[in-house]
Amino acid sequence: AGSLAEQVEVSPSNVSFHLKELERAGLVSARRDARSIVYSAEYDALSGLIRFLMEDCCSGRPEICAPALAAPCCRPGEGSRQ
Repeated sequence: AGSLAEQVEVSPSNVSFHLKELERAGLVSARRDARSIVYSAEYDALSGLIRFLMEDCCSGRPEICAPALAAPCCRPGEGSRQ
């Protein structure tokens, strides 16, 4: 959480709180690496969430959500996975 907090200029405790909630929701997983906790996106769960949001919030109109889905942060394999 510390390195992520530096990148987004938010306190480490704030990032840790939100990462734990995302883990509790099944959207990220956590593993201990020495004194650090490494978080990874759970892409299947995130895809399910996006699918739900597109059907429920976008009323079946994918063009409404298309800009968000096209963003590099939302595509597996691009950018950081942790």
